[in-house]
Amino acid sequence: MPRARFITFEGIEGAGKTTLAQQLGAWLQGQGIAVVLTREPGGSPLGTQLRPLLLHEAIDPYTELFLFLADRREHTLRLILPALQQGTWVLSDRYADSTLVYQGYGRGLDLTLIRQLNALATDGLLPDLTVLIDLPVETALARANAPNRFEAETLAFHQRIRDGYLQEAAREPERFLILDGRQPPEALLAQAQRALQRWL
Repeated sequence: MPRARFITFEGIEGAGKTTLAQQLGAWLQGQGIAVVLTREPGGSPLGTQLRPLLLHEAIDPYTELFLFLADRREHTLRLILPALQQGTWVLSDRYADSTLVYQGYGRGLDLTLIRQLNALATDGLLPDLTVLIDLPVETALARANAPNRFEAETLAFHQRIRDGYLQEAAREPERFLILDGRQPPEALLAQAQRALQRWL
Protein backbone atom coordinates (compact mmCIF):
# COMPACT_ATOMS: atom_id res chain seq x y z
CA MET A 1 0.00 0.00 0.00
CA PRO A 2 1.25 3.51 -0.78
CA ARG A 3 2.20 5.77 2.11
CA ALA A 4 -0.66 7.86 3.46
CA ARG A 5 -0.75 11.36 1.99
CA PHE A 6 -2.08 14.68 3.25
CA ILE A 7 -3.82 16.72 0.55
CA THR A 8 -5.37 20.15 1.05
CA PHE A 9 -7.74 22.16 -1.12
CA GLU A 10 -7.52 25.94 -1.26
CA GLY A 11 -9.08 28.84 -3.13
CA ILE A 12 -11.34 31.83 -2.78
CA GLU A 13 -14.99 31.54 -1.78
CA GLY A 14 -17.00 29.64 -4.37
CA ALA A 15 -13.99 28.09 -6.12
CA GLY A 16 -15.27 24.51 -5.83
CA LYS A 17 -12.90 23.12 -3.19
CA THR A 18 -15.50 21.07 -1.33
CA THR A 19 -16.86 19.43 -4.47
CA LEU A 20 -13.41 18.44 -5.72
CA ALA A 21 -12.31 17.13 -2.32
CA GLN A 22 -15.41 14.92 -2.10
CA GLN A 23 -15.02 13.63 -5.65
CA LEU A 24 -11.32 12.91 -5.21
CA GLY A 25 -11.96 11.17 -1.90
CA ALA A 26 -14.56 8.91 -3.49
CA TRP A 27 -12.17 8.11 -6.34
CA LEU A 28 -9.35 7.22 -3.93
CA GLN A 29 -11.68 4.97 -1.97
CA GLY A 30 -12.50 3.27 -5.25
CA GLN A 31 -8.77 2.59 -5.62
CA GLY A 32 -8.78 0.80 -2.26
CA ILE A 33 -7.30 3.75 -0.35
CA ALA A 34 -8.52 4.57 3.17
CA VAL A 35 -9.51 8.25 3.17
CA VAL A 36 -10.83 10.74 5.71
CA LEU A 37 -12.44 13.95 4.44
CA THR A 38 -12.27 16.94 6.75
CA ARG A 39 -12.40 20.74 6.72
CA GLU A 40 -11.32 23.91 8.46
CA PRO A 41 -12.75 25.35 10.51
CA GLY A 42 -14.67 22.43 11.98
CA GLY A 43 -12.44 19.37 11.73
CA SER A 44 -12.37 18.72 15.47
CA PRO A 45 -14.92 18.89 18.31
CA LEU A 46 -13.58 22.33 19.23
CA GLY A 47 -13.63 23.40 15.59
CA THR A 48 -17.27 22.38 15.27
CA GLN A 49 -18.09 24.88 18.00
CA LEU A 50 -15.81 27.59 16.58
CA ARG A 51 -17.03 27.33 12.99
CA PRO A 52 -20.30 29.33 13.40
CA LEU A 53 -18.45 32.04 15.32
CA LEU A 54 -15.66 32.31 12.77
CA LEU A 55 -17.95 32.37 9.75
CA HIS A 56 -20.74 34.59 11.03
CA GLU A 57 -19.62 36.83 13.92
CA ALA A 58 -17.73 40.10 13.43
CA ILE A 59 -14.50 39.78 15.41
CA ASP A 60 -11.14 41.52 15.64
CA PRO A 61 -8.58 40.34 13.03
CA TYR A 62 -6.17 39.05 15.69
CA THR A 63 -8.98 37.27 17.53
CA GLU A 64 -9.90 35.73 14.19
CA LEU A 65 -6.30 34.63 13.66
CA PHE A 66 -5.98 33.06 17.10
CA LEU A 67 -9.29 31.21 16.81
CA PHE A 68 -8.34 29.75 13.42
CA LEU A 69 -5.00 28.67 14.89
CA ALA A 70 -6.71 27.05 17.89
CA ASP A 71 -8.99 25.15 15.51
CA ARG A 72 -5.98 24.07 13.44
CA ARG A 73 -4.04 22.86 16.46
CA GLU A 74 -6.90 20.64 17.60
CA HIS A 75 -7.57 19.49 14.05
CA THR A 76 -3.94 18.50 13.49
CA LEU A 77 -3.45 16.71 16.80
CA ARG A 78 -6.81 14.99 17.07
CA LEU A 79 -7.58 14.04 13.46
CA ILE A 80 -4.89 14.64 10.83
CA LEU A 81 -1.78 13.21 12.51
CA PRO A 82 -3.52 10.13 13.97
CA ALA A 83 -5.11 9.33 10.60
CA LEU A 84 -1.81 9.62 8.74
CA GLN A 85 -0.07 7.47 11.35
CA GLN A 86 -2.73 4.79 10.82
CA GLY A 87 -2.14 4.83 7.05
CA THR A 88 -5.26 6.81 6.16
CA TRP A 89 -5.06 9.56 3.56
CA VAL A 90 -6.37 12.94 4.74
CA LEU A 91 -8.13 15.35 2.38
CA SER A 92 -8.81 18.72 4.00
CA ASP A 93 -10.99 21.52 2.65
CA ARG A 94 -8.68 24.39 3.76
CA TYR A 95 -5.64 24.29 6.05
CA ALA A 96 -2.76 26.57 7.03
CA ASP A 97 -2.54 28.37 3.68
CA SER A 98 -6.03 29.76 4.27
CA THR A 99 -4.91 31.57 7.41
CA LEU A 100 -1.77 32.88 5.76
CA VAL A 101 -3.76 34.24 2.82
CA TYR A 102 -6.97 35.45 4.51
CA GLN A 103 -5.50 36.93 7.67
CA GLY A 104 -2.15 37.88 6.09
CA TYR A 105 -2.78 39.07 2.56
CA GLY A 106 -6.47 39.79 3.20
CA ARG A 107 -6.46 41.41 6.65
CA GLY A 108 -2.92 42.77 6.44
CA LEU A 109 -1.49 40.92 9.44
CA ASP A 110 2.22 40.12 9.46
CA LEU A 111 3.02 37.20 7.13
CA THR A 112 6.16 36.15 9.00
CA LEU A 113 4.25 36.01 12.28
CA ILE A 114 1.48 33.92 10.71
CA ARG A 115 4.01 31.48 9.22
CA GLN A 116 5.58 31.04 12.66
CA LEU A 117 2.22 30.54 14.37
CA ASN A 118 1.06 28.10 11.70
CA ALA A 119 4.22 26.05 12.21
CA LEU A 120 3.55 26.00 15.95
CA ALA A 121 -0.13 25.07 15.53
CA THR A 122 0.63 22.21 13.13
CA ASP A 123 3.88 20.87 14.63
CA GLY A 124 5.37 21.77 11.27
CA LEU A 125 3.08 19.45 9.31
CA LEU A 126 2.82 20.47 5.65
CA PRO A 127 0.56 18.92 3.01
CA ASP A 128 2.08 16.56 0.48
CA LEU A 129 -0.02 18.38 -2.11
CA THR A 130 -2.09 21.56 -2.06
CA VAL A 131 -4.69 21.82 -4.82
CA LEU A 132 -5.37 25.49 -5.52
CA ILE A 133 -8.50 26.13 -7.56
CA ASP A 134 -8.00 29.53 -9.14
CA LEU A 135 -10.60 31.60 -10.95
CA PRO A 136 -11.66 35.25 -11.28
CA VAL A 137 -13.15 36.75 -8.14
CA GLU A 138 -16.43 37.76 -9.76
CA THR A 139 -16.96 34.26 -11.15
CA ALA A 140 -16.28 32.60 -7.81
CA LEU A 141 -18.52 34.89 -5.76
CA ALA A 142 -21.39 34.39 -8.20
CA ARG A 143 -21.17 30.67 -7.42
CA ALA A 144 -20.90 30.93 -3.64
CA ASN A 145 -24.02 29.42 -2.09
CA ALA A 146 -23.36 29.39 1.67
CA PRO A 147 -23.34 33.05 2.69
CA ASN A 148 -20.88 33.96 5.43
CA ARG A 149 -19.06 37.11 6.51
CA PHE A 150 -16.05 36.36 4.30
CA GLU A 151 -18.22 36.25 1.19
CA ALA A 152 -19.64 39.63 2.22
CA GLU A 153 -16.19 41.24 2.08
CA THR A 154 -15.29 43.71 -0.69
CA LEU A 155 -14.12 42.67 -4.14
CA ALA A 156 -10.76 44.21 -3.27
CA PHE A 157 -10.46 41.87 -0.27
CA HIS A 158 -11.20 38.82 -2.41
CA GLN A 159 -8.74 39.99 -5.04
CA ARG A 160 -6.04 40.19 -2.36
CA ILE A 161 -6.93 36.62 -1.38
CA ARG A 162 -6.62 35.39 -4.94
CA ASP A 163 -3.33 37.24 -5.45
CA GLY A 164 -2.03 35.89 -2.14
CA TYR A 165 -2.76 32.30 -3.11
CA LEU A 166 -0.97 32.74 -6.43
CA GLN A 167 2.04 34.29 -4.69
CA GLU A 168 2.22 31.42 -2.22
CA ALA A 169 1.94 28.89 -5.04
CA ALA A 170 4.83 30.62 -6.80
CA ARG A 171 6.90 30.33 -3.59
CA GLU A 172 6.28 26.57 -3.33
CA PRO A 173 5.60 25.27 -6.85
CA GLU A 174 6.56 21.72 -5.88
CA ARG A 175 3.69 21.58 -3.33
CA PHE A 176 0.94 23.43 -5.20
CA LEU A 177 -1.15 22.18 -8.09
CA ILE A 178 -2.99 25.14 -9.66
CA LEU A 179 -6.21 24.25 -11.47
CA ASP A 180 -8.30 26.61 -13.60
CA GLY A 181 -11.61 26.72 -11.73
CA ARG A 182 -13.49 27.89 -14.81
CA GLN A 183 -13.36 24.31 -16.09
CA PRO A 184 -16.20 21.84 -15.42
CA PRO A 185 -15.88 19.68 -12.28
CA GLU A 186 -15.05 16.55 -14.26
CA ALA A 187 -12.04 18.27 -15.85
CA LEU A 188 -10.75 19.40 -12.45
CA LEU A 189 -11.17 15.89 -11.10
CA ALA A 190 -9.27 14.35 -14.00
CA GLN A 191 -6.33 16.72 -13.51
CA ALA A 192 -6.22 16.04 -9.77
CA GLN A 193 -6.34 12.30 -10.40
CA ARG A 194 -3.37 12.54 -12.74
CA ALA A 195 -1.41 14.42 -10.08
CA LEU A 196 -2.02 11.61 -7.57
CA GLN A 197 -1.13 8.73 -9.86
CA ARG A 198 2.56 9.01 -8.89
CA TRP A 199 1.64 7.90 -5.36
CA LEU A 200 -0.67 5.01 -6.23
